[in-house]
Amino acid sequence: MKASEIRIKSNQEIMDEIIACKREMLNLQFQWQAGETKDTTQKRKIRRKVARMKTVQREIELGLYRVSGSQE
Repeated sequence: MKASEIRIKSNQEIMDEIIACKREMLNLQFQWQAGETKDTTQKRKIRRKVARMKTVQREIELGLYRVSGSQE
């Protein structure tokens, strides 16, 4: 998911997506320890996705990006 796609979402949708990604990371960790998966790139992709969402969320907090629908 690109940053431009994340910026379209509301703050609550971003938070929900972050929580879902963290759950997915936990599941991947269990799969890794059980020997069910050997794909380490999935963890990296999810970790970067979370970082991207948190970055966009912080940009909105700082006012660097104007949320669509709000007028100043």
